[in-house]
Amino acid sequence: MAADDAITQPTLGPVGWLRWMWRQLTSMRTALFLLLLLAIGAVPGSIWPQRSIDAARTADYIANHPKAGPWLDRFGFFEVYASPWFAAIYLLLFISLVGCVLPRSKVHWKAMRSAPPKAPARPARLPSGATFEVHATGEQVVAASRELLRGKRFRTVSHDDASVSAEKGHLKETGNLVFHLALIFVIVGVAIGHLFGWKGDVIVPVGRSFANTLANYDTFSPGPWVDPDSLSPFSLTVDQLDATFEENVTGRGQFGSPRDFTAHVTTKATPTSAARESTIKVNHPLEMKGAGVFLLGNGYAPVITVRDAKGAKIYSAPTPFLAQDNNYKSVGVVKVTGAQPKQLGFSGLFLPTATIDQELGPVSLFPDAKKPALALTVYEGDLFPGGRPQSVYLLDQSKMTQLTTDKGEKLRIWLEPGQTYQLPGGRGSISFDGVQRFAGLSIRHDPGKFVTLAASLLALAGLISSLVVRRRRVFVRVSPGSTPGRTVVAVGGLAKGDDDGLQELVDRLAADLGARFDVRDEAPDDPDAENDPDAENDAEPDPEPDPELDSRLDARG
Repeated sequence: MAADDAITQPTLGPVGWLRWMWRQLTSMRTALFLLLLLAIGAVPGSIWPQRSIDAARTADYIANHPKAGPWLDRFGFFEVYASPWFAAIYLLLFISLVGCVLPRSKVHWKAMRSAPPKAPARPARLPSGATFEVHATGEQVVAASRELLRGKRFRTVSHDDASVSAEKGHLKETGNLVFHLALIFVIVGVAIGHLFGWKGDVIVPVGRSFANTLANYDTFSPGPWVDPDSLSPFSLTVDQLDATFEENVTGRGQFGSPRDFTAHVTTKATPTSAARESTIKVNHPLEMKGAGVFLLGNGYAPVITVRDAKGAKIYSAPTPFLAQDNNYKSVGVVKVTGAQPKQLGFSGLFLPTATIDQELGPVSLFPDAKKPALALTVYEGDLFPGGRPQSVYLLDQSKMTQLTTDKGEKLRIWLEPGQTYQLPGGRGSISFDGVQRFAGLSIRHDPGKFVTLAASLLALAGLISSLVVRRRRVFVRVSPGSTPGRTVVAVGGLAKGDDDGLQELVDRLAADLGARFDVRDEAPDDPDAENDPDAENDAEPDPEPDPELDSRLDARG
């Protein structure tokens, strides 16, 4: 080949490159890859603590890992779902799905309105086929075939007087498209909830009130576009918390298992609104203006009072302790910042039905407050070293010293309701005044939940439809028989994908036609079929373009 005849490839201009990039992004292969990448990107959110969920734990992790912690923070590993790289994957997946599904929907709409293709010359050579001869004219067989296929919910058309083309199962592709469109709306609903939604958790002891302001939450996670100062001004008071446990040893339930939790509350939509009594139960939230209030937990808040050496109160409040087992053995701390000369910290257990096991130590035998007691140890020093945020249920002992008795043993305090213990060294006293219950409330506002729910149900319906419905085409062609008045009928079927029942459908159609026209014998096989060079072409439908099939191939990249 001469040098002048060398093949040169055309170069892509800016528009060509943009078209190529768009086709790559909107292919189904890319959408699946982005979906996998999104799942992988969510993994760091379950490995490292997230600042929006537990800021104290995140600060402790960074402090304990001075080299890796700051770098992980720079790359957003402590705020994964709000990081730019996670948002980029999210948006690319959304664009990919939209660009993939919408063109397919347009093509599918045209395919649904178009007639089935012409019948091939030899339908019996299709993957599922049958040939037989009947005593009837060709017109009678064609009319009967259309009637029988319509009874099986096929769309039928006769492109000529000697054939019938029928198809059904467009709902399969419709379900597939509905599934992918619903995924897009799931993404939209989740995005709306993430951007405009918020959630907060708070523990409210019985008899205490809660106002829906940022300062009153124990934890609060707002969306990027949420103004925490514009929360709905509702309030509620926990009047009573009913907790019922199984006490019958011989009953059908397990001893000590929970039976019911109900929080009785008084609510106000605004500070000037009339009070309204309501209840909150597990899986039965209370709907307030702009938020739902869920009862996620409950426990005990022993009323503890700490006094200084002069008898003045420096701490007095119901203190929530968090349950650790089914018998509500609970842990908690009391932080007394006003103690002198050093701050005091009490850490220990609350036991609703207390006893001391020889091997396990202090334990609770039953979740209800039958015989409550506190088991505490005492520390003094700096409660908040470095000023870092910390959980109200944990005591940072790095800058504190545990108190001891005169004999040098670690000081351990055992208190029952109404008892007071004098701290050594003139540090004051601690009293166990009584026991209250608390309600663990989760308050959430998710404006995208209904969109997400509707889209999820629609996706499920579309998926079921795409899996259950079968896309089928059936062709019938008639030709003159061996004698006048007889007609050879060839029936064939094609399916999109695997369809084990297609041959049964073809056999049933052949049997129904034969029963209607009294089949006498089968038509003989064509002896020249193996030597016919056009046999393979005749066995397939006419080469009429199928826009739906072409669109699916383009969509797959």
